[in-house]
Amino acid sequence: MYTFLAIAIGAVFGAWSRYLMTQLVQAIWGQSFPFATLIINVSGCFAMGFLFVETLERLTLPGAVRTGILTGFLGAYTTFSTYSMETLLLAEQGAAVRSAIYVLASNLIGITAAFVGSYLARNL
Repeated sequence: MYTFLAIAIGAVFGAWSRYLMTQLVQAIWGQSFPFATLIINVSGCFAMGFLFVETLERLTLPGAVRTGILTGFLGAYTTFSTYSMETLLLAEQGAAVRSAIYVLASNLIGITAAFVGSYLARNL
């Protein structure tokens, strides 16, 4: 029961963080390219890589808290479904090159961020 509660609490804060980050990034760079989703996905990948290792190898957290952070907070914060929809919309709007750049950037930078996060967690 504690795990479900931790996931729910984490999800609320993750969703709020996602919304606030979207508002901030769009206020700075506009909406002509899905920079907000890209930044959220990359920072979420970094945080997942870092916190997964940190909470497994260094920090002792109750399982429910760890799940609340990784599944609840980061699951609500990262936006892969939005990323998929934005990729589709760019392609449907005739912006195939921008769509491809978005896919490549999200995947390459996101996976790199996960590696960097886990590396830093192991070597700090």
